[in-house]
Amino acid sequence: MIGFLIAVFLLGACMGSFFNVLIYRLPREESIVRPGSRCPACGRPIPPWENIPIVSFLLLRGKCAGCGGKISWRYPGVETLTAAGYVIFAYLDGPGFALARDLVFFSLLVPVTFIDIDHRIIPDELSLGGLAAGVLLSFLPGGDWKGSVAGGILGGGVLYGTAAAYEKITGREGMGGGDVKLIAMIGAFLGWKGALFTIFFGSLLGVAGGVFAMRKGEEGLKTAIPFGPYLCAAALIARFAGGAFWSFLFSGK
Repeated sequence: MIGFLIAVFLLGACMGSFFNVLIYRLPREESIVRPGSRCPACGRPIPPWENIPIVSFLLLRGKCAGCGGKISWRYPGVETLTAAGYVIFAYLDGPGFALARDLVFFSLLVPVTFIDIDHRIIPDELSLGGLAAGVLLSFLPGGDWKGSVAGGILGGGVLYGTAAAYEKITGREGMGGGDVKLIAMIGAFLGWKGALFTIFFGSLLGVAGGVFAMRKGEEGLKTAIPFGPYLCAAALIARFAGGAFWSFLFSGK
């Protein structure tokens, strides 16, 4: 089991390195294939031995080997986060189809979170692509394709209805279409119960985070709050604790 977890950690670190590429390039509509990795400061191509996830950042002391410019802690942070998330899922699921579904799901949430934080957008490649992936993966053994379809439709429908009602009442947009597509994707992986759980607890997290951001920011009530990261956090909570929550709710115990 330890060897399996080590292998999963290494896979997660490599995937985290790729997610850094997605986070930087997708919002800019740049190719994720070409050119290869380059220093954001001087544009120098980064050779493979300087691009080892986590390790290279530590050996280079967070600086480009060419120009000496600082490399953001975001890069090893995303790699470490992804690797740790992969290990947690692998430990809980063990080898099998459930692990494959969970790793794909987590691999979508990570870049969505950071792209929305940086740019206030959620690329369709991740949300709609993830929606399709969630439905397709539900046909694997142990999956529930009916629940996946219902989750995508109900999750996206509820959030879309809420957003439309808010805009009609207030005259301004409360959340973007990217959030609607994101919750539809989450519903495709977690089913309708997971989608509703995510919407409810994501809203609670969003309110708490929004109040904090508005108090710290200079724009007050006009502060733009990305909702995607809160939905992603709530989706992970739903994946681990959603079943217990619904059992408690329906049993009354």
